[in-house]
Amino acid sequence: MKHVLVTGGAGFIGSHFVKRIIRAEDVARVTVLDALTYAGHIENLGMAFLSDKLRFVHGDIRDAAVVDSLMASGPTAVVHFAAESHVDRSYNAADAFLSTNVLGTRVLVDAAQRHGVDKFVHVSTDEVYGPWLEGAATEDSPLRPSVPYAVSKAAADLVALGAHQTLGLPLCVTRSSNNYGPYQYPEKVMPLFVTRLLRGVPVTLHDRGQHVRNWLHVEDNCAGIEAVLRDGEPGEVYNLGGGTDLSTKELTGHLLNICGATWDAVMYIPDRPSNDARYSIDWSKARDQLGYRPAHHLEDGLAETAEWYRRNSDRWAPLTSGGMRRRTAPPALRPSLAPLEDGRAC
Repeated sequence: MKHVLVTGGAGFIGSHFVKRIIRAEDVARVTVLDALTYAGHIENLGMAFLSDKLRFVHGDIRDAAVVDSLMASGPTAVVHFAAESHVDRSYNAADAFLSTNVLGTRVLVDAAQRHGVDKFVHVSTDEVYGPWLEGAATEDSPLRPSVPYAVSKAAADLVALGAHQTLGLPLCVTRSSNNYGPYQYPEKVMPLFVTRLLRGVPVTLHDRGQHVRNWLHVEDNCAGIEAVLRDGEPGEVYNLGGGTDLSTKELTGHLLNICGATWDAVMYIPDRPSNDARYSIDWSKARDQLGYRPAHHLEDGLAETAEWYRRNSDRWAPLTSGGMRRRTAPPALRPSLAPLEDGRAC
């Protein structure tokens, strides 16, 4: 692996992956393509900018000219994180989710095949399998998404896998359970609850808080994605789970304890539409074939995450008090931005 192109590399999971892969001795260059929409923060890349391996491009995966120019620059591998990803937001913005997640993926896989990329990893979610009241979904289970976000990701998965079958693109798909960790935008449940509790603001649970999710530390997911990038068999799907199953109420209890709050800070509200009761995936394929094994314990990971938000209120307080806003490159980086067709690079 000489040159890795990472889409959505300024987002939550993508930025963790960039900081991981840039340390690899066999990686000479990492190019990040990110549109810096409301959930993308160039600050997430942090110390990675000290590496002369990193190149940042401000652009949209749906922009065929920018994507083609980047693919022509010679990446040997692509890891595709860029996506609209918030379930609640997807109810009222389904068109944006379909456009970015499906059409954007199509632009990427077409360009990757045209320029002869050696490996393409499409990053997806366990939500494409839909609810599993008992047992766990394997990679061969049918896709039964129920919410607009999951529908768009399932469609993107099929676009990606179709590029392997019809175009011969050496591509793998990863599907992970719910990720948590530092740098996550405070609209997802874990950072939302932590930032509210730190401010003394009540948190809300849908229905009775009975919905079950598997919580996987973001660094464990990134380790699995790297394993798939290096050793995954083209055309295969790999589930990446192995975190801890918790109901939303159980998760809330952990966060209350960590933040020094009580159950008086919790309010119950009506359930949202199509709130799947339980997600569960079987990750034995990645374990047995790739040696993937999560290393983070939930209690330590939650405490580390809460502490990051406690110490970095300057990063999230403006978002929670002033509404959701678009983020751009900080002033220290703006002078070095130079044009790259319809994108911008530094």
